[in-house]
Amino acid sequence: MIHGELSFIDLIIIGLYLVGMIYIGISSVKRIRNSDDYYVAGRSFGPLVLMATVCATIIGGSGLMGRAGVAYSSGFKALITAFPYLIGMFIFSGISGRISDIGMQHNVTTMPGLFEMRFGKAAKIILAAMVAFTMMGTVASQVTATATIINMLGKNIGFSYEIGALIATCVFMVYTATSGLFGVVFTDVFQFYMLLLFVYIMIPIASLIHVGGVGNFTANLDPALVKPYINGSIAGDIVTYLVFTMAGAEMWQRAFAAKDRKAAKKGMFLGTAVYGVTIFLVFFMGIIAHQIIGDDVLERFGSTDATVPALAIKVLPIGLTGLALAGLLSVIMSTADSYLLVSVQTCVHDIGKTINPKMKDRTEIILSRVFSIILPIGALIIALYIKNAYQILMFAWSFYAAACGLPAFAALFWRKATTKGIIAGMLAGFVVCIAWKLAGLPFGLGATVPGAAACAVALVLVSLATCGNEPSYFPETHK
Repeated sequence: MIHGELSFIDLIIIGLYLVGMIYIGISSVKRIRNSDDYYVAGRSFGPLVLMATVCATIIGGSGLMGRAGVAYSSGFKALITAFPYLIGMFIFSGISGRISDIGMQHNVTTMPGLFEMRFGKAAKIILAAMVAFTMMGTVASQVTATATIINMLGKNIGFSYEIGALIATCVFMVYTATSGLFGVVFTDVFQFYMLLLFVYIMIPIASLIHVGGVGNFTANLDPALVKPYINGSIAGDIVTYLVFTMAGAEMWQRAFAAKDRKAAKKGMFLGTAVYGVTIFLVFFMGIIAHQIIGDDVLERFGSTDATVPALAIKVLPIGLTGLALAGLLSVIMSTADSYLLVSVQTCVHDIGKTINPKMKDRTEIILSRVFSIILPIGALIIALYIKNAYQILMFAWSFYAAACGLPAFAALFWRKATTKGIIAGMLAGFVVCIAWKLAGLPFGLGATVPGAAACAVALVLVSLATCGNEPSYFPETHK
């Protein structure tokens, strides 16, 4: 075998891994007794399990392959846009205890559920629609990342990007549809350790050995890749990441699934801390790729998302290459299943059950499994249209962060927030963000910045103008 290509052993390892993930999902079916088991796993998770699933969810295909691709192509941008998400997640970790308390004491399992309790059904439906589309877009970014890996194997087994996207979609469908959050979290825990060992430890060490050590790496490093800079696009991404964390429905779901407020906060903090370490490792893999695989990744593979898998194939021996690529698939699936489950929950539980309040538990679970098949098809369509994980992620997150980030925070902590204020804020943020994009991003500024500003102004002004006339239920909690 020529060094830098995959062996039959590597392909077998990757294939066995995919089959194993499906098996875990199917074997978890027996644990699903009601909708709470399907969506929040019976509120049973302790801090260590939450740490693993939180970290595995954060550093998905867009967070690893997409961000490494950004480091490869744009250098410092990969770092400066990662830290706002880290800061936002630490803030969210601090408020996750309150989310857990509200879930326990008021029988709330979703963020739209909290909006209904405080602001009524109209606010719930608007938020739920935005959550469902955003989560589907995020799943699409994971489909893209998986398809990129499978496409790289095409010269060995004849699979194109399109076939890879279809395979990824089918795998996501099966084990999310069958097992709900139990299967998602069990796979997340396994994938977390796969990820740490075979991606974040093994690939960087092997890459340093390949270039002859730290001294040779720094001597041959292109200064442009580590030179700090900022522009309007980066400013938009920074605001998107920072604000998105307040309304990240997948993290709200994890907080609701914690067994108590202490487990929620500790698990969130630990998972976020591990993510903080990985930021530098992803950046390192992106920039060292120039010295190992050259400057033509985009030309050779069609996407800079291929940077890390190409690096693994180049620097690792037979067997370990397959494990590393299985680790990459691990992190992608950890994110895909989480966002897919939230999207399904939003469509069936938050929208469907609002329309039909008498829906039985059994019917809800059946519909959830049906939507676990339908929604990935939408993600597949997006992935086939936009073949870059980072671009899809920012497309999905920008309008959602602008429209929902601040309203989510207000729903938790601001007593004077009103139904009219929340709806005005969400609609203003969404409309301004979309209009800014359609206008071609004036001044080069990312759309989330004016969108979030418009949301804040509308939310505050309308809430203050109507708080005296509109009763608003504020959920009290007790420790």
